Amino acid sequence: MNYRYVVQELRHHRHRTLVNMLGIGVGIALFVAINAVSAAYQEAVSLPFKSLGTDIVVQRPEKRSSDSAQPPVSMRGIRLPFSNQLLSPDDLNRIEAIDGIDSSASALLLWEFGQSGFRTIMGVDGSKPSLGPVKVKDWIREGRFPEKQGEVLIEKHYAKFIHKKVGDHLEIGGKNHSVVGLLEIREGAQVASANIYLALSEAQSLINEGPGGVNVIFLRLKSPSLLGSVKTDLVRKLTGVSVTSSDSFMELMGGVSKISDQFSLLASIIAFSGAVFLITKTMLSNMVERSREIGVLRAVGWTEKDVQRQLMGEAFLQCLLGGIGGILMGYVLSYLLGFLSVPIAAPWETSLLPAFAKNAETAAQSVKLPVSVSAGLSAVSILLSLAAGGLASYAMGKRIAKVKPAEILRQL
Repeated sequence: MNYRYVVQELRHHRHRTLVNMLGIGVGIALFVAINAVSAAYQEAVSLPFKSLGTDIVVQRPEKRSSDSAQPPVSMRGIRLPFSNQLLSPDDLNRIEAIDGIDSSASALLLWEFGQSGFRTIMGVDGSKPSLGPVKVKDWIREGRFPEKQGEVLIEKHYAKFIHKKVGDHLEIGGKNHSVVGLLEIREGAQVASANIYLALSEAQSLINEGPGGVNVIFLRLKSPSLLGSVKTDLVRKLTGVSVTSSDSFMELMGGVSKISDQFSLLASIIAFSGAVFLITKTMLSNMVERSREIGVLRAVGWTEKDVQRQLMGEAFLQCLLGGIGGILMGYVLSYLLGFLSVPIAAPWETSLLPAFAKNAETAAQSVKLPVSVSAGLSAVSILLSLAAGGLASYAMGKRIAKVKPAEILRQL
């Protein structure tokens, strides 16, 4: 193969070369963008768990609310949520005995119904700084985390709604508490998005159920591959509990998720096939223009394989440059698509709000798609562009084999 001749030929036919590169580039750009968005959608669904450093959330629904539609006797004051009844010490021991669990953290979620409205309260265990709702420490915008009895941390939007700031006092369960900090919940962390946060022991004292009362367990696994087996063990060993993980969010999205996966695969195939068809058709049509050139090359001693290798080099170089350009275009397109937001609805078990609450729609938060182009996706894109060059070269090789130099030279 004469590499200098390859470069000169591509430079001489700039328009034809740019059309071929643009064709493969557009196909690769669409392939990159579609697959990047599909992967970002999958990651967005898992954000509620990743933001808390957890893999599984364990809760126990209220028996009477799951057996009948009968409402609770009273909704006034502080009470346990329907989906978060207390877990017994035996339950906690059974959880800790399950193989595959790396660490766990407990929390106590409460609802308070008063004359001024409804609010959620989260008692946080500060002994596990990287797991569960204690991660809200990282999201404090003003002040600090509660360190002793009588101190609370407030979500900043709720603080604005009730006109409270750091240093003010807030009444909870008939007792005054000092506001020591404001926080902003990270996007997608609705599993831990309460109005008020305080120490776990402080929350336990509000319901008079004795020390040790918790109703939400956050679990981190030793390996993501153990998710299925651990969930099975939890359901088998703990009667009446609900076990939620990121795949529960995926199940909630149902058909949307499946359609997204199928659409991304179909659209990627169409985009790549279109690029291959365009570049192959363009190169084959150019064979007519280059028939005299090929005839001369064959007449001066070039063999059929020499000509085929030369054209193959041109096709591969165009596809390589087009693939690189396509990756860059796909990166720009993916970056722009990253400004889109998708609604992520929380399963009923992990929703902190009752279905009849006025602001229950906050259980479904919109998160920006975390779109990015991975090195693996870029590598696959380059391989696909080279595969397109290979297919185009194969088609041209078949065409060259039918060319008879004597017939071409008679036309000169």
